Amino acid sequence: MERGSSKHGPRIDEQMSQEVAGLVQGPGTGGSRVEEFREAEPAGEDQPGATTAPAGELRTGAPQGMSSEDVEARSRLGRFITLSALPGDREALVANARDNDAPADIVAALERLPDGTRYQTVSEVWAALGHTNETTRW
Repeated sequence: MERGSSKHGPRIDEQMSQEVAGLVQGPGTGGSRVEEFREAEPAGEDQPGATTAPAGELRTGAPQGMSSEDVEARSRLGRFITLSALPGDREALVANARDNDAPADIVAALERLPDGTRYQTVSEVWAALGHTNETTRW
């Protein structure tokens, strides 16, 4: 028993399969997933090209009271302090950072923390290192 469409003839089935070939097979096989009229137009002669990352300070992602560089640096610090180390004092944080293969600058910063203080969060550690955290809005 031959399987095929019961609504169309073989000629129409072939035509329909060619129309969707680009969607089914991908762009490497001669067809494109995007129709020409849907492609973005290139920038004009006197206009800069489009980029995914704007130059300068990023407009999103930085809370009030912090720059995007501060957010990135605090995030980097937090990558080497696991939740099992918190709450913890200077010695516990330094040991945890070393266990997580923290770079020398992170370990050195943690070694500068005051002795005898327990830190509950990475934000508290960040503030104890002399940086500012985001400000709350009231």
